[in-house]
Amino acid sequence: MAAEQDSLLPPPPRPAPGLKYRRIVLKLSGEALCGQEGGFGIRPETLHHVAAEIAELQRMGVQIGVVVGGGNIFRGLKGASAGMDRSQSDYMGMLATVINALALQDALEKTGVPTRVMTAIEIRQVAEPYIRRRAMRHLEKGSIVIFAAGTGNPFFSTDTAAALRAMEIQAQALFKATKVEGIYDRDPVRHEGAQMFAHLSYDRFLADRIGVMDSTAVTLCRENKMPIRVFKLMTRGNILRVCRGEEIGTIVD
Repeated sequence: MAAEQDSLLPPPPRPAPGLKYRRIVLKLSGEALCGQEGGFGIRPETLHHVAAEIAELQRMGVQIGVVVGGGNIFRGLKGASAGMDRSQSDYMGMLATVINALALQDALEKTGVPTRVMTAIEIRQVAEPYIRRRAMRHLEKGSIVIFAAGTGNPFFSTDTAAALRAMEIQAQALFKATKVEGIYDRDPVRHEGAQMFAHLSYDRFLADRIGVMDSTAVTLCRENKMPIRVFKLMTRGNILRVCRGEEIGTIVD
């Protein structure tokens, strides 16, 4: 059945000239889909904007894996801090990422881009279970692959899941899309004079306890020499600019 579906897909687009990255993993927070920090639910306008950006990149010939968070629906750490069992609340957070993944899949398919959702915990009625080789095959055939349910294990963030998937599918870089332009020495929302780093080493990132990304994810990237690019999501065309190698945001390597 899967082979029949694959045969119906159009041939994958040829990579456009001038691309620095041909296979990436894009990490989106759940808040990126609701359009505001600390917001709840999914905002259709924001969802369609994000889908249009990703679809444009796919048409340029970039193979894209997406890891989406679930903080706009349920965050495991908040549940644990409210007295819930940490494992139980993390599993609830994983299910929240599946909801976001299905919403993003729908928005992407409405733009005409073939999309697969693969989950780290089995929910066969709505998505495929994650199998590394199958994911890579989908990418090679031109489908966008959305990785849902984190790593499938409690106590690990979706940042760590993004780093893990990037290594597994042999991506060239991990893109972390945020609400600010890059990584700053101080919180730019609270401090007017905050300075943005154009480049940061893994060791400096970890030593300074920068909160943009989970330290476990950064350690994983350091050990496997996976570059991380942090940039602003909602600036139109930023994802494509980064794939072309333009100096946008902060590079961690």
